[in-house]
Amino acid sequence: MKNTSVKKIPKKKSEIWIALLFSSLWIIGFLVFSLYPLIQSLLFSFNQVNVTPTEIVQTNVGFENFRAVLFDDPDFRNALRTYLIQMVVYVPIIIVVSLVIALLLNTIRKGKGFFRTIFFLPVIISSGPVIKQFIDQGVASFPGGQDVINIDALNTMLPSFMVEIATTFIDSFIMILWFTGIEILIFLVGLQKLDKSMYEAAKIDGASSWECFWKITLPALNPIIVINVIFAVIMQSMFDLNPIISKIRADMYAVEFGFGYAAAEAWIYFVILLLVLGIYVLIFIRKPSRKVKHD
Repeated sequence: MKNTSVKKIPKKKSEIWIALLFSSLWIIGFLVFSLYPLIQSLLFSFNQVNVTPTEIVQTNVGFENFRAVLFDDPDFRNALRTYLIQMVVYVPIIIVVSLVIALLLNTIRKGKGFFRTIFFLPVIISSGPVIKQFIDQGVASFPGGQDVINIDALNTMLPSFMVEIATTFIDSFIMILWFTGIEILIFLVGLQKLDKSMYEAAKIDGASSWECFWKITLPALNPIIVINVIFAVIMQSMFDLNPIISKIRADMYAVEFGFGYAAAEAWIYFVILLLVLGIYVLIFIRKPSRKVKHD
């Protein structure tokens, strides 16, 4: 008898093709709408770009745009200073507050879904125009915070950058709380995955609740903390009211600057964002402890 068996495609190969088929739309979208604009903006950053009714005229200027942004543009340096101060203030507050709220919500037995919705609701409506309205109406800061803390006295005792950090904390604390919704949910997921038997064993050994938090909860949540730190930095860096983003948008259509200059600003900002992100990850990441072997 002739062997009429049909050669079948291996299961693993068929799964790979199915995965590629479903991800092909995302890959095409990334190449067309993300990678191509990134490459185009990098090319723009080395050119003086003039947009005419018929074409885009590019004149190569080398690194002149980058030099002008870093050394000849005080507005960019001031925006960068404001951004760095916001990163110093915003990210730690978002992480600490979201962790505390997540710990409190994790203890609630009834109505947990309702409280999750309440804390997540600001994430849905906290767009740039909404936050700007809050800032303009003075509801983004501590009520009467400027009256309690004497800023003039702080200027005489502390360096200027520390005074700016304290001022930013007072002026933006309420607004910062609006950005904790997603971090709270991520922390809740991490807390619900923790093994309760570890706490029971610690209690038997006489550990207090405070010791359980520092020795069990916090180390176990370290990967979640790093994820939330990355999300908080990126979220704040891409927010509509970010001072650097506002300047890049304004310079893009300004006659004296243009697309090339704005592209150089964007790439410098991208490098600074990576540095800020790397510093925060190095600060919050917890290295595994090495056990010393004794002979």
